[in-house]
Amino acid sequence: MLHPIKSHNHHNYQDLINLFNARFGHSHNTLLVKGTDEPLYSPANESCRYHQVIFAHGYYASALHEISHWCIAGKERRLLEDFGYWYQSDGRNEQEQKAFEQVEIKPQAVEWALCIAANKTFNVSSDNLNGFQADVQGFKQSVYQQVLIYLEKGFPPQAQSFIKSLSDFYQTPFPLTAERFTVENPCYV
Repeated sequence: MLHPIKSHNHHNYQDLINLFNARFGHSHNTLLVKGTDEPLYSPANESCRYHQVIFAHGYYASALHEISHWCIAGKERRLLEDFGYWYQSDGRNEQEQKAFEQVEIKPQAVEWALCIAANKTFNVSSDNLNGFQADVQGFKQSVYQQVLIYLEKGFPPQAQSFIKSLSDFYQTPFPLTAERFTVENPCYV
């Protein structure tokens, strides 16, 4: 049985900044930062003493997506700009799009869980409006299958910790259960 969910009509990115920075600022020397155009992960360096998860334009969804990538990245990848991932911008061909989607399955599964915890609608993103249009339903199914694996075997530790923070803040049921995820309508339940 699901518990009543506190309704939040407005999701404020500043809440995410506060929650993330309180949870990980000291323990991981990492801060969530509102950026401008493109999201970026910037490890600490000579000009900034802390790691930065920078999300685009103050968009709540962008912040959740970038947090998801951070949660997936291991200790070694967190020392590399953008975690050392390959990224080809919008306009990818079929082969590039398939490679992109393969890398995005786990972060988008984590993002979906964060959305559920925050009582926020989630949509998978193949992020290629001007390029090859892949099998969106197949990609969505792959992300859903990864969610089920995480629910069974456990989310990465930082993801689990932030899911709990969001559930506490938004007063949503914790722990997450498979019934709250549906591939037909990837929104919160």
